[in-house]
Amino acid sequence: METAVLGRSGVPVTRIGFGAAPLGGLFRPVTEAEAEGAVTAAWEAGIRYFDTAPHYGAGLSEQRLGAVLRGRPRDAFTVSTKVGRLLGAEGDGGAPEFTGAPDRVRIRDYSRDGVLRSLESSLGRLGLDRVDVVYVHDPDEHWEQAADEAFPALAQLRAEGVVRAIGAAMNQSAMLARFVAETDLDVVLCAGRCSLLDGSAQRELFPLCRREGVAAVAAGVFNSGVLAGPRPGAAYDYAAAPPAVVARARRIATVCRGYGVPLAAAALAWAARDAAVASVLVGMRSATEVAEDVRLAGLTVPAELWAELDGSGLLPRRGELREQPVTPRSRRD
Repeated sequence: METAVLGRSGVPVTRIGFGAAPLGGLFRPVTEAEAEGAVTAAWEAGIRYFDTAPHYGAGLSEQRLGAVLRGRPRDAFTVSTKVGRLLGAEGDGGAPEFTGAPDRVRIRDYSRDGVLRSLESSLGRLGLDRVDVVYVHDPDEHWEQAADEAFPALAQLRAEGVVRAIGAAMNQSAMLARFVAETDLDVVLCAGRCSLLDGSAQRELFPLCRREGVAAVAAGVFNSGVLAGPRPGAAYDYAAAPPAVVARARRIATVCRGYGVPLAAAALAWAARDAAVASVLVGMRSATEVAEDVRLAGLTVPAELWAELDGSGLLPRRGELREQPVTPRSRRD
């Protein structure tokens, strides 16, 4: 499978990455056998980038991913996890979107100590001696602590060789752009804002990444499912899709069918088109899903399809930097 590197870090990733949130029971339970089968199938398909987080199933995703990866040559794959959400004791109350997972509260902590404790716990659950990439996870309401404490802590770990690359992972693009401008990160993981229904990352974040030499990982390219199957009841950004969103997705699907391209294949290809994007993360919960996602990612999307979608006003608007972009500072100062 084709590979790329995460910015100046040199960390390799496959163009399609394995998003391990479903292994933690996202939206529905996943059995141990299904989880093992999914990771094994991804490996056999050539996927070598795997992303997880403590938040995903209160550690269950990390445990299940590590159980398979521990049997593989450590230098043959790249794994990323996240910091910023420490796990409380079982029975403290969990996240309802993860079913069949331990019932643990997530405690927001972007302090230096919180970062170190979180990473140590993740390594224990993964059963690995190291992770390659660490993201600060969803610091939406915690900019100051993330910028002033979490990132300096991660930068020190990177300087010491404990981790190879650091970044931020969020469901928005504006704060990620600020992190690119004001911190010394290597990569951003942007979920849901680089899709056929929402191109905000392509408008403001990715141009800045290209200018600053920061890699991007695109996630949530199906917008929680509506771009994989635009039907009533489909999910959009972790909730029921509004009728107007379903209707727009169906119009895009109709154009795609005219070229013999599945909507989901177009969604994957659209995110991968931007030069800033090193890898497209896809959530996979079974060997069947892995096979289908790899097949879709391998399909060719003709330029004429993009031209027709653009001419019909169905593509999100792309662009250069915002009219008043954040002013980048000297990096590694």
